[in-house]
Amino acid sequence: MRLRAPNSAPRLILTDVNDQPITLGGARGKRTLLCFFRDPTCPFCNFRIYQLTARHAQLASHGLEIIALFSATQADVKRFVSRNPRPFPIIADPMSEAYDAYHIEHSRWAKIKAIVTRIPTLLRGLRMVGLAGLNTNNVVPADFLVDEDGKIIEAYYGRDAGDHIPFERVELFAARATLEPRRAAA
Repeated sequence: MRLRAPNSAPRLILTDVNDQPITLGGARGKRTLLCFFRDPTCPFCNFRIYQLTARHAQLASHGLEIIALFSATQADVKRFVSRNPRPFPIIADPMSEAYDAYHIEHSRWAKIKAIVTRIPTLLRGLRMVGLAGLNTNNVVPADFLVDEDGKIIEAYYGRDAGDHIPFERVELFAARATLEPRRAAA
C-alpha cells in the first residue's frame, strides 16, 4: 500500500556508497527529497540524476537535502559514482529494505511505457549509459518530500520508468523552508 502525506516517513539507517551512515525518515531536522531509482544503468535514472546534480546547489541553498537510492548492488552503484561523482548521498539497496518500507512498485509495463512514450529522454540517457541501459529491472521510480519532522509532505509514485515528481513541486517545497521562518518571525 502506497505511503501518503502526512504519514511519518519510515525510519531506516542505511550506508551510502562512501560507507557513511544515512538516516531516512524520522525527525532529521532537514527537508529531504528522497528519490528511488531503478539501477545505475537505467537511462531514465541517469538523466534524472543529471538533472538533480544540475539543480543541487540551488536546492541546497534552501536547505533541501537530496538522497538517491538505487535498487542495485553496492559494487554497481560504486562503479556508477566513480565515473559520475554526485554532490549528494547515493545508496545501494540490493536487499530492497528501503524499497519495501516505502512500498516502491515494480512493473514491466511501466518500463515498456517509458521506452515508448519518453523517446527523447531515453535517447539522452542512452548516450550516458549505452545500450546496457535497456537491460534494467522493473522498479517504478518514486520520490518523497519529507519535512524536518519526518512527515511525508508529498509521496510521488511514478506512472512509468521515467516519471518523477516535477521540479516545480520540489523547488516550491525547498523555497518554503526559506520563507516559513520569516513568516514566523513577522
